[in-house]
Amino acid sequence: MHIILGGTGHVGSAATVALLRQGEPVTVVTRDKAKAAPLAAQGAEVAVADVLDVEALRGVFRRGTRAFLLNPPADPSTDTDAEERRTVDAIIAALDSSGLEKVVAESAYGAHAGERAGDLTVLHGLEEKLHSQAIPASIIRAAYYMSNWDASLETARREGIVNTLFPADFELPMVAPRDLGEAAARLLTEPPEKNGLHHVEGPSRYTARDVAAAFGGALGKEVRVVSVPREHWAETFESMGFSPKAAQSYARMTEVTVDDTYDPPTRPERGKVTLERYMAELAGAG
Repeated sequence: MHIILGGTGHVGSAATVALLRQGEPVTVVTRDKAKAAPLAAQGAEVAVADVLDVEALRGVFRRGTRAFLLNPPADPSTDTDAEERRTVDAIIAALDSSGLEKVVAESAYGAHAGERAGDLTVLHGLEEKLHSQAIPASIIRAAYYMSNWDASLETARREGIVNTLFPADFELPMVAPRDLGEAAARLLTEPPEKNGLHHVEGPSRYTARDVAAAFGGALGKEVRVVSVPREHWAETFESMGFSPKAAQSYARMTEVTVDDTYDPPTRPERGKVTLERYMAELAGAG
């Protein structure tokens, strides 16, 4: 049995579907059983648990032999770094005495030691804690999610605009959740002794201008990029409902992404879903 944290999100659901397609048994962990109904209809079991409830989460882990670990995003109105470090600690604590024989964890390109750079520092902490415990762990360092652009569909359709903090021609490694799910499913089914660090990105690297063009192609209209100047990044996050501390962390994460271009030390695994295909499917579904 494979246990999937964040199974109702973009990547977790993709991993679940990939495993079910292979005939593998899957239990999806969620706080809202209703959100897991489509996956249950495909054959997944559902466990309702809060990640911060260590005993309950350990009990779910004990139902399986392998687990996919996704640290849930915190409410942006909170101190997201502090909240997400709490959930990392809870997940690691729940692994103790769980009986799992292997885990696969989702991290991010550019993960590094430090503070106040959002996922880049929080997920590095997850990596380090996994290295310090006994269960064999494979870690996926994922490129920038194509699904991070989902919210831009509305403005692209209504106004012909994609708003972004990235410079219009800044080239960024991106990946579709489906490709990450496929990678996670493969790693979960590999022998426990086969583990380590894996980089996954899409078939090409893309810019915000490419995103606008992909939306334009999907919508049949011209779509342009509007980039927010660096000095307004933090206030932009605050205007979206982020707390001052969360806005600081997300602005710093954006700054690191733009200024410290991350290149994997080894050749990354490349997914099959292009940006154009992703946006066309998104626009068709939306």
